[in-house]
Amino acid sequence: MTDGGNGSTTNGRLQGLYSECGQSPWLDNLRRGWITGGELDAWVEQGIRGLTSNPSIFQKAIESSPDYDEQFGDLVCGGTSVDDAYWQLVTSDIRGALRALEGVHEASGGTDGFVSVEVDPSLAHDQTATTQAARDLHEAIARPNLMVKIPGTLEGLGAIRQMIAEGRSINVTLIFSVARYEQVAEAYLSGLEDRVASGVADLSGVASVASFFVSRTDTEVDRRLDSVGTPSALGLRGRTAVAQAQAAYGRFGEIFSGPRWERLAALGAQVQRPLWASTSTKNPAYPDTLYVDELIGPHTVNTMPDDTLAAFCDHGKLRRTVDADQSAASYVLDAVQEHGIDLDGVADTLEAQGVAAFTKSFDELLVSLQTKADSLA
Repeated sequence: MTDGGNGSTTNGRLQGLYSECGQSPWLDNLRRGWITGGELDAWVEQGIRGLTSNPSIFQKAIESSPDYDEQFGDLVCGGTSVDDAYWQLVTSDIRGALRALEGVHEASGGTDGFVSVEVDPSLAHDQTATTQAARDLHEAIARPNLMVKIPGTLEGLGAIRQMIAEGRSINVTLIFSVARYEQVAEAYLSGLEDRVASGVADLSGVASVASFFVSRTDTEVDRRLDSVGTPSALGLRGRTAVAQAQAAYGRFGEIFSGPRWERLAALGAQVQRPLWASTSTKNPAYPDTLYVDELIGPHTVNTMPDDTLAAFCDHGKLRRTVDADQSAASYVLDAVQEHGIDLDGVADTLEAQGVAAFTKSFDELLVSLQTKADSLA
């Protein structure tokens, strides 16, 4: 079956993202039934090259399925606290996903095949606690294709630098602005330089992605453009998120070039790839593959929920787009700000909402598990 003219078969679009465009498609979802039932293996066979998770994903998975009941019951009846039982449920799933993707990791020479798990989101504004939590997860799971997620808050930057200096692969999450992306990239480079200063001569075992959130930006900016209400403001709806991600990609190319980067690359350092996150379309008026089709390019990752993956496999456009028209991206961002939209303020709002949403999911799941534990007593 052909794709209707974009040069790839329907079943080959995921492979084409990587082989033709240099972008790694990752799956932004996880549940135990996918591991035990073979669905995750099937996604990998179709071209999935990594996986991301977060507290909201685990809340939905654990609360909506009986797959976790036996392990949870054994743990709490054996005296394990609810909090520790939660992390054991999570790490069991993460280990299963790591096994499913270890072949990709090996075949890619350690540049792909990663699975991400997030630290307790309530620690997002505590650098010391985040650093220790990330270290603990790396040491508990101890697999080369593990990435621990650290929120890209101001307090998270120091934790990111420290983890990279220790040689631990990190997924920096909840990035909502180009300015914060630049700070995250600086933390990565500084961490690598710290590692060299400590006497390490081979940097090839450290990987990182910078997760730039997309659709939520349009949701918030569109809300503010609706408040402005002029025809020119309304004409900008649905354009900011892609433009901002494309601007970040432009900075990526500048940051990971030149003498500073070349010194690190000579020691085997990998670029910190931009990862496009929050890529499901929130506004039904927009194409369901908008945040995939318009952000395709080399040295990037797009992590997609399964519904978005299925949509892209069915009718996505396979072509390099992320840097096709940088001047147009700049125009959109300038025009949005000329209408009084403070993009730094948007980023601050979205970061706070993102941390709060993940913390809420984490807390609600622990309450639900405590209720279940009480019923087993």
